[in-house]
Amino acid sequence: MPFIDESPTISPSLCACGPDGDAISPVPPEDLLPGGDIEKGLEMKKLVLSGFLASEEIYINQLEALLLPMRPLKATATTSQPVLTIQQVETIFYKIQDIFEIHKEFYDALFPHIQQWDEKVAVGHLFQKLASQLGVYKAFVDNYKTAVETAEKCSQANTQFQKISEVDVGHTHVNTQTLLYKPIDRVTRSTLVLHDLLKHTPKDHPDFPLLQDALRISQNFLSSINEEIDPRRTAVTTPKGEARQLVKDGFLVEVSEGSRKLRHVFLFTDLLLCAKMKKTSAGRHQQYECKWYIPLADLTFQLLDDSDVLPHIQVLPEHEIEEMKTKISVIKSEIQKEKKALKGQSRNVERLRKKMNEQESWLLLHSPTIPFRIHNKHGKSYLFLLSSDYERSEWRESIQKLQRKDLQTCQLSSVELQVLTSSCFKLRTVHNIPVTSYKDDEETPGLYGFLHVIVHSAKGFKESANLYCTLEVDSYGYFVSKAKTRVFRDTTEPQWNEEFEIELEGSQCLRILCYEKCYDKTKLNKDDNEIVDIIMGKGQVQLDPQTVQSKNWHMDVIEMNGIKVEFSMKFTSRDLSLKRTPSKKQSGVFGVKISVVTKRERSKVPYIVRQCIEEVEKRGIDEVGIYRISGVATDIQALKAAFDTNSKDILVMLSDMDINAIAGTLKLYFRELPEPLLTDRLYPAFMEGIELHWMTSCLCLLKLPSVRRPW
Repeated sequence: MPFIDESPTISPSLCACGPDGDAISPVPPEDLLPGGDIEKGLEMKKLVLSGFLASEEIYINQLEALLLPMRPLKATATTSQPVLTIQQVETIFYKIQDIFEIHKEFYDALFPHIQQWDEKVAVGHLFQKLASQLGVYKAFVDNYKTAVETAEKCSQANTQFQKISEVDVGHTHVNTQTLLYKPIDRVTRSTLVLHDLLKHTPKDHPDFPLLQDALRISQNFLSSINEEIDPRRTAVTTPKGEARQLVKDGFLVEVSEGSRKLRHVFLFTDLLLCAKMKKTSAGRHQQYECKWYIPLADLTFQLLDDSDVLPHIQVLPEHEIEEMKTKISVIKSEIQKEKKALKGQSRNVERLRKKMNEQESWLLLHSPTIPFRIHNKHGKSYLFLLSSDYERSEWRESIQKLQRKDLQTCQLSSVELQVLTSSCFKLRTVHNIPVTSYKDDEETPGLYGFLHVIVHSAKGFKESANLYCTLEVDSYGYFVSKAKTRVFRDTTEPQWNEEFEIELEGSQCLRILCYEKCYDKTKLNKDDNEIVDIIMGKGQVQLDPQTVQSKNWHMDVIEMNGIKVEFSMKFTSRDLSLKRTPSKKQSGVFGVKISVVTKRERSKVPYIVRQCIEEVEKRGIDEVGIYRISGVATDIQALKAAFDTNSKDILVMLSDMDINAIAGTLKLYFRELPEPLLTDRLYPAFMEGIELHWMTSCLCLLKLPSVRRPW
C-alpha cells in the first residue's frame, strides 16, 4: 500500500496557472496575508479555489483518460478472444468510475460559484460532501498495489494491452500504471487546499465549520491509510475540538419492532451509536445510517421503571438452525467439487458463494439468543441478542470502564450526527460481517473435527464461592457456548476434572469463562426476571493446529483477572472421527449394527434411542442448545457402559444424569454405528434432497432400510 503524505505544507493549487498563463506565487502578497483586510482575504480564498478548480479539471481529464481503455477491454472480455479477463479488468480499474463521477459532480457544482463570486458565496458544503465520499478512495487505495501489479503483468504478457493502455494526456503518452497513481496524489492535494481555504475564511463565515469538518474527515482518512501498526488511529474531533475516540465496534443483532436486524454498533469515548448499512446501487461505496445513539452519561443497564415494555425474544427451534448449518456444509462441498473439476465454471462457484453468503447471514441473524439490554435515562430501552456471553461481557465492561470517567451528556445536531456517522465508515475496525463465504479456503484455516478438553481446576479466588466454567468456540464466523462444568460449591480452589468432547466447525479459538453461581433471589435481574450468574474471569487461547493436532494431551493454563484455570486438550480430525470400527462383541449396542440390535430387542427403534429421546423430551425441551452443548465425557461413558451391559440401573441413571450428557450419549451411539444412519450409498442423494421438494425428500427416506426410517 502506498504511503500518502499528510503533512500540511503549501497547497499545490496555489502554483496553478493564472488567466495570463503565468504561475501564481505560492506565497500571497503581504497585503493579502491573514492579518489583512477581510475582503482581500476572501479574494485570496477565490484565488485558492480558482487554482484548485483548474487542477480539478486536469485531474478529471486524467481519470477520463484512464477510463478510455477500460470500456473496450471490458467489451472484449466476454468474447472468444479477450485481451484481458473480466476479473483483470475489474481489478485494474477498480473504483475509477466512482471516483470520476464524484469529482465530475464536485467540479460541476463548484464551477458556477467561482464564476459568480462574492463574499456571500458558500462552498463549504461541497468540500464536506467530497470528504464524506473518501470511503471510495479507501477501497481504491486498498486495491492499488494489486491493480498496479496486475497492469504490469498484463503489459509484459500482452502487447495488445500495452498499446491500448497507453493514452495521450496533454500531448504526452502515459501508461495505465502512471495514471493509477493520480488518485493517490489527489487525496493529499485536496487536504492541503482545505488548510489554505480555512486560512483565508473568516471564522464567522458559514463555510468555516463545514471546511473544518471536511478537514477533520480528510485527516482521519489519511491517518487511517498510513497507520500500519495496531492499534490504528480511531478518533474524530468534536466541534469543541475534543477527541472522540472509537473504543470498540462490531456487528450485533438488534430486536427492533419485533424483528431481528443486523446492526453495526460503535462505542466512542462519550456515546454509543447504532447504525445500519445503507443499500447502495452496484459500484457505489457503502454508507452508514444512524438508527439511534445514547450518550454514555445517560446509559444504564438497569430498567428504571416499567414505562417501556421490553420486547419478547423469539427463538427458533434448534433443528432449524442445524438444518441451515447442514445446507451450508453441502454448499461448501459443492464449491470444492467445482474447484477441483477440470471444467469447473467460475460462475457456478460465484453463484454458490452468493447462496452460501445468504445462508450464513441468515444463521448470523437467527442464532443469537443471549440478551444484552441497555436503557437511557428517559426510559427508552434497546435489546441486542448475542451468541456469546464472553462478547456480552466485553461490551458491558468496555461501557462501564468509560462511564467511570467524568462524562457529560451530549446532544448532537443533525450535521454533527451526519459527520460522525460518515466517519464511522473510515474508523471502523470490523469491516465485514463474520461470515466465511467471501473468503478463500486459504483464508479459513480453522479446525474441523473434535476437540477433547479436560477442565482440571482453578485457583486465585479470594473468597469461597460456588464456581463453574463454560467453554465457547467459534463456529460459522461467531462464538457459541459448547460445554459447561458442574458447580463446585463453597470453595476457593475448585477441582472439576471434567472432560468434554466439542465439535469444531472451522474453529480457531477456545474461550473459557469462569462464573460464580448465584442462588440469592435479591440479585434477580429485573430485565430478564432471572438470576444472573457473575463472571469471575474470562480468557481465550488460539487453537494452533501444530499444537492441538498431536495425539498426546496438551496441558495449558489461562490467566484471567488473577484467576488461573488449568485445562488439557487434544484434537481428533474429522477424517479420523468418521472412521467407524464395528464392535467385536455382539452383546452390546455401541458399535453394533442397528439391524442386529433391533432384531435382538424385537423393536423397530433401539431401546437406547427411545429412552434418551424420552428423557430429553421430558426434561430438555426448554434447554437451549440441547444437542449442541457437550455433556461431561465421564457421564457419557458411564451411560454407554450401562446401555452396553443392559444395566438394571439405566432408568435411575437417566433420571439423575445431566440432560446434555444424555443427548451426548445419543449422539455417540449414532456416531459409533458401523454404518451411518443415512447410509453411505444414499448419503449423496440426501445431501441433494435437502434442497428439493419435500415429496422428493420422502422418496429418499423410503429407500432406507426400515430400521433407519424416522417412522
